[in-house]
Amino acid sequence: MPQAEAHTGGCQCGAVRFRVTRLGRPSICHCRMCQKAFGGFFGPLVTAHNAVWARGEPKWFQSSNAARRAFCGDCGTPLAYETRYGLELAIGAFDDPTVAAPEIQVNLNDRLPFFAGLSTLPERTEVSDEWRDFMAGIHSNQHPDHDTADWPPREDT
Repeated sequence: MPQAEAHTGGCQCGAVRFRVTRLGRPSICHCRMCQKAFGGFFGPLVTAHNAVWARGEPKWFQSSNAARRAFCGDCGTPLAYETRYGLELAIGAFDDPTVAAPEIQVNLNDRLPFFAGLSTLPERTEVSDEWRDFMAGIHSNQHPDHDTADWPPREDT
């Protein structure tokens, strides 16, 4: 039997990594708890039927009597949501978030009133020389979008 493709992901600093081979329904949750947990307008989540923590362990916050949420204790990245029905992983934490394009929106009573109009906002397409200079000077400490044997990389002395 062929082995299912593994989807990997993890936190921004690389301390916590996960692997999953069977994904369920990807969704956008508009509930107020997801807004707070993700620090955003919604929580993008996908059901993970057989996820394993491949490096490190997340910290957990019991966000209600029915659910707990996982996050990296080092960098704070939101990673998962778990109830008695199972585990859901944060879509943005995947190395390739396109594997879980949302198919449904849930908890619409808490959807922020401006959400539907976000795609109509003006877009900035020009990039200033000042911004180019700023970006050229950035050195990212973010974990790359793939598994690594070690993280952070060891400095050769």
